[in-house]
Amino acid sequence: RPSPEEAQLWSEAFDELLANKYGLAACRAFLKSEFCEENIEFWLACEDFKKTKSPQKLTVKAKKIYNDFIEKEAPKEINIDFQTKNMIAQNIQEATHTCFSAAQKRVYSLMENNSYPRFLESEFYQELCK
Repeated sequence: RPSPEEAQLWSEAFDELLANKYGLAACRAFLKSEFCEENIEFWLACEDFKKTKSPQKLTVKAKKIYNDFIEKEAPKEINIDFQTKNMIAQNIQEATHTCFSAAQKRVYSLMENNSYPRFLESEFYQELCK
């Protein structure tokens, strides 16, 4: 469990929260309680994807991310526009480390401006700060 001081640091910037293992876990648990954890799961999948070295693994991971989060009726479908979805569908044929960048930026922004403020207001977070 994080110290109250550590938890309070998370309110300074969304990146502080994501960079802290407790903060990330707390945020995920909060989003799960709100039935919107697909955004953070997608963001984390993209972070992992960008660290992948092998071209074969890159292709496999790209298809998995696409199937899990991007395609229509995906089990954890994220809310992104049609053009971005189409661009990703084309890009994963020859996957590069940047094929999800536009979608990841959109999802990050959505979390930072929507989920993050709700997390900071939540009873869950307030308790961690005491």
